[in-house]
Amino acid sequence: MLVSIERPPKRPEWLRAPAPAGDNYRELKSLIERLGLHTVCESAACPNTGECWNRRTATFMILGNVCTRRCGFCAVQKGAQLEVDYGEPHRVAEAVASMGLRYAVITSVNRDDRKDGGALLFRMTIQAIRERVPGCKVEVLVPDFQGSHAAMDLVMDGEPDVLNHNTETAPRLYRQVRPGARYERSLDMLAYAKRRSPHIPSKSGLMLGLGETQEEVLAVMRDLRAHHVDILTLGQYLRPSPKHLPVLRYVTPAEFGEYRRLGLEMGFAHVESGPLVRSSYHAEHSHESATLQPARC
Repeated sequence: MLVSIERPPKRPEWLRAPAPAGDNYRELKSLIERLGLHTVCESAACPNTGECWNRRTATFMILGNVCTRRCGFCAVQKGAQLEVDYGEPHRVAEAVASMGLRYAVITSVNRDDRKDGGALLFRMTIQAIRERVPGCKVEVLVPDFQGSHAAMDLVMDGEPDVLNHNTETAPRLYRQVRPGARYERSLDMLAYAKRRSPHIPSKSGLMLGLGETQEEVLAVMRDLRAHHVDILTLGQYLRPSPKHLPVLRYVTPAEFGEYRRLGLEMGFAHVESGPLVRSSYHAEHSHESATLQPARC
């Protein structure tokens, strides 16, 4: 059984990630700096950067590193938007080739200043990777494009191997956690992508510990399944700085395990659930699971 919510003590000992270090980490950091690229690993202060980079995986962040929205949980900087760099897709493809990746994950900041929300650059990046590294699979983690189906069409025209868009939290908390976003809009974009390209697995994720109840988490999970989402990620929210929303609760590994069990019962093809799980954590494994055993209708 899932336990009741209570205020957390200090950060528990089991919620520790290894510090970024190692030869692969240093090599990837140098490569990314040389190519003038950004990763969500660094820009969003992901706790798994050391582990993932030493496994030679990274999540590339296109369209610059300045976001048009001010989400209460996110460490990515906010401010004046940058010009779109149309050479960026080719540099991402070069990095993918240099890293020897078989599976690449591409995300972006929100670009509400652009009519297509940056969707064209997603498609260009998918195409550049496929041309440079034939056989490499590409997962995209996209913003909501302010609900534009035409923007989603641009992305899906690139035939990504997985379409990911995070709901992040329960709808009751959107005003605090995701100002500028709407829960129903996120569900609509996931559903539209699935209707348009039913053969492409869809994916979404939530952060826990922001004040949501267990029933709210389960309700979001049920909504995602009702909108034919195949892959679910659940992880613990960690406060990037004192300026961001506080952690109201640390969810235990046992509870994450129970959410995983319940998610599989609901029909998700794959559920990645644990304190340090993030959207692209073990992404290649998630894709393989969804491909071998599609979600139940």
